[in-house]
Amino acid sequence: MSLPFLPRVTATVDLAAIRRNLGRVRQYAPRSKVMAAIKADAYGHGAVPVAASLQQAGVDALAVACLEEALVLRQAGLELPIVLLEGVLSAQEAAEAQRLRLQLVVHDRWQLELLAGLPDSVPLSLWFKLDTGMHRLGFAPGEAAALYAEARRRPAWTLAGWMTHLASADEIASPVTARQVQAFEQAVAGLPGARSIANSAGLVAWPQARADWVRPGLMLFGASPLPGKVGAELGLAPAMRLQSRLIAVREVAAGEAVGYGGSYVCPEPMRVGVVAVGYADGVHRILPTGAPVLIHGRRAPMIGRVSMDMITVDLRGLPQAQVGDPVLLWGPELPVEEIAGWAGTLAYELFCGLTNRVHFVHVG
Repeated sequence: MSLPFLPRVTATVDLAAIRRNLGRVRQYAPRSKVMAAIKADAYGHGAVPVAASLQQAGVDALAVACLEEALVLRQAGLELPIVLLEGVLSAQEAAEAQRLRLQLVVHDRWQLELLAGLPDSVPLSLWFKLDTGMHRLGFAPGEAAALYAEARRRPAWTLAGWMTHLASADEIASPVTARQVQAFEQAVAGLPGARSIANSAGLVAWPQARADWVRPGLMLFGASPLPGKVGAELGLAPAMRLQSRLIAVREVAAGEAVGYGGSYVCPEPMRVGVVAVGYADGVHRILPTGAPVLIHGRRAPMIGRVSMDMITVDLRGLPQAQVGDPVLLWGPELPVEEIAGWAGTLAYELFCGLTNRVHFVHVG
């Protein structure tokens, strides 16, 4: 649908790139099924179009955090298996999850008791989550045999499998991941059910974590789960281009300050560009002077503070820049991982932090 106005900020999501990244996941873990993590609105990329594209590409299952996210997918007509990573919070949610044909992750005794209180006529497909070192959610590994026995006592319960979550898979030199994988394998040894261990970092960096199922999230969107690398170095295609445009070009005298608080003072007479994007769109206020944007394929450093609706950039190296020119905040030519580094955060947070002022376009 065409808009009656030109959007200030546009996020263009390349669904073909996401499908290529799914192919890259399968290259890393050719013997594993793929449960695509598309929680948080597919990491800010748009859950429904992303899920539909992944379904088209033959992904085996989807994973979301909560019931609301699963409901959106079912209402959109997605028929793939959907795994509810945090499980259900009440008997009412359990009944709705059963209606939506969701697979539930059970991570605590109170959830087990809640589900045990449901009528035997309510069929449930369950994953049991074991805490092997994350210490966030999950049963103690020593409880695995008892959990399996409990599942066998319930005729309406089907054991989908066992999972754990890796705490430090992005730290290649850390021994933590190897210990977690070993603890998990020992806990479920001899028990039926599929195994799932690896997140994006786990399946890239730890072959022993590529179990029956892998659960990629960030890498599907073309960003690297490993520090110090960008997606392209791992054979991934960045899926999002975040773009705004110049709305003013100013000639500012030497010694004049720019922006709130006057934190940047022009060292010489200079051209300053004003870009129509700010922290109300999801550009981090903490981004400092020097963080780059791309104009005419060339880098221009941000100067001064990020404000609610605007940033200012140094145009001394871009004499051709003029009002209306597109400005790339991140994309294939300017990796999101680099911008996240300037902000002292992760690509995850930049993606998920985009607000509803950003106009999304899905292509491919």
